[in-house]
Amino acid sequence: MKDVIAFLKEQGNLKIIEEELDVELEIPHVAYIEVKKDNSHPLLFTNPIYRAKKIKYDIPVLMNIFANYEITKKIFQKDPNVIGQKIEKLMKFKPPKSLIDKIKMLPELVSLKNVFPKRLKSKGICQEVIFKGEEVDLTKLPILKTWEEDGGRFITMGQVYTQSLDGSMQNVGMYRLQELGKNKLAMHWQIHKDGNDFFSQYKKANKKMPVSIAIGGDPLYIWCGQAPMPHGMFELLLYGLIRNKNARLVKSITNDIYVPEDVDFVIEGFVDPNDFAIEGPFGDHTGYYTLPEPFPVMEVTAITHKKNPIFAATVVGKPPLEDKYFGWATERIFLPLLKPLAPDLIDYNMPENGVFHNLIIAKMEHKYPGHAKQFMHAFWGVGQMSFVKHAIFVKEDAPKLTDYEAITKYILNRISKDRIFISEGIIDHLDHASCKQFVGGKLGIDATGEKVAKKIESIEDEKLLSLMQELAPEVKALKTYYKECANPITVIAVEKKESILHLFKKLEPLEKHLAILVAVDTFNNDLENPYMLIWRVVNNIDAKRDILLELFIGIDGTNKSALDGMQREWPNDVHCTKEVLEKLKHKGIIDIDEEFIKKFGLLEYQLY
Repeated sequence: MKDVIAFLKEQGNLKIIEEELDVELEIPHVAYIEVKKDNSHPLLFTNPIYRAKKIKYDIPVLMNIFANYEITKKIFQKDPNVIGQKIEKLMKFKPPKSLIDKIKMLPELVSLKNVFPKRLKSKGICQEVIFKGEEVDLTKLPILKTWEEDGGRFITMGQVYTQSLDGSMQNVGMYRLQELGKNKLAMHWQIHKDGNDFFSQYKKANKKMPVSIAIGGDPLYIWCGQAPMPHGMFELLLYGLIRNKNARLVKSITNDIYVPEDVDFVIEGFVDPNDFAIEGPFGDHTGYYTLPEPFPVMEVTAITHKKNPIFAATVVGKPPLEDKYFGWATERIFLPLLKPLAPDLIDYNMPENGVFHNLIIAKMEHKYPGHAKQFMHAFWGVGQMSFVKHAIFVKEDAPKLTDYEAITKYILNRISKDRIFISEGIIDHLDHASCKQFVGGKLGIDATGEKVAKKIESIEDEKLLSLMQELAPEVKALKTYYKECANPITVIAVEKKESILHLFKKLEPLEKHLAILVAVDTFNNDLENPYMLIWRVVNNIDAKRDILLELFIGIDGTNKSALDGMQREWPNDVHCTKEVLEKLKHKGIIDIDEEFIKKFGLLEYQLY
């Protein structure tokens, strides 16, 4: 991993793009489209430009590093499942009882000495070139602007290194960073993250907080930055465990934060606890824009880098994206850490179109009544699992959790209203669907029971739509999925004029034909595209407000407004800029058709 480009050329079919492309919209659009392909490649842009500032960069931009499952395994140098098994073995560690046991355990014990990061006294290759004070200029870095409505250019793959006020705890997180000028960045660390917790300590003491941001280096550093480690544990311990060698750290030039010696760039500085600026909007990994909000400002005191550095970046937006592969590795590696909290957990899966925290499916060894609800409370009360909005539990005889067709049928044959549990708890900082930021509804579905009988009378979609339109003309289209199951899902596109819950009550006469009814807006939704429908619905609902259990199971997946009692501003979902796509197609940089555009919701549309 000393030469990431050589590694990606040899192992990942690195695609090199030599055409001059703008860091604003053009480069991000290419990466956004590439990662959605089945044969996605890492990308190296060798001639980035900043057209608005008339800048040509001699720093290449590397994107889509975690391009697919195979390259992700190669970055980890082993299957993430194997790493998870190693962690599970360590968690079951017992002191050896005999000399033979000690000898057998010796290789394991020796390897543990490589887990802890090592602080060097020398400078690192990340400090071969140093700019300080007045020399600092963030515009000289090929920072990207991804979406048209973004508030500016954002560093999207920064490893943000911080430490607690007393220096006893270190953390690396991956937070977006908005360029505010030549030497200022807006620090988007969210309220529930360790970085923000450390910031609160400095704010209380009224002291400036040292922060160093690393970019590039071994791709495993990047993954460590988003790993959901327990509070107070330094994420680079995982680097040592996986690589079987110590992370080698050097002290920053202008503050006391230690960073990996071999990253490409280090941006150093301090965050003044009294200095805030409006950050955003920004098209985020939910596929929606997060709205402008005050965040702390970092004053940059130095920028250091390797000779001939590479600028690593990523794109976030609608799935599937690079975070699909981050998330898969995280899911596999952290399974053993969940099992002590839920001992009968067999496996879990966070589908990419559920945007991870919006949907989880878990398989458990079901032992007694209420066991699934016990799991719900356990999941919603632990670490980053507490952000999960919708959790579905199945028992050991369920199909493989990644066989989505089979597992969906299994669940639909076991759902009933009395097995649905709605609660309330904390939700992710980026969630836009709840009436109150940070707190919202939680949905738990217990699908561990026996099959239920089909109680509805299925009819043809055309006839059902006609009957609906007699009661509610605002229903413009309809499609039913899984008619053969006990609980088919009927999805309707609605030209919304009132609360959808009122609409559901209008449809009461059709109760005998409806098991699960899901409503979405007529715009930017295609009833023939279940992948994006799931993404839309789990993003858009707050279980306490948007689920009706009185007549049939009704789910309101529409955008919310004052019609629904929603006082918060509802954000737009992200869309590519049509002119940019057409320009890239004309140049031969991308090759996509209308079917691809519609499949992944790249542009705005109105079908119904």
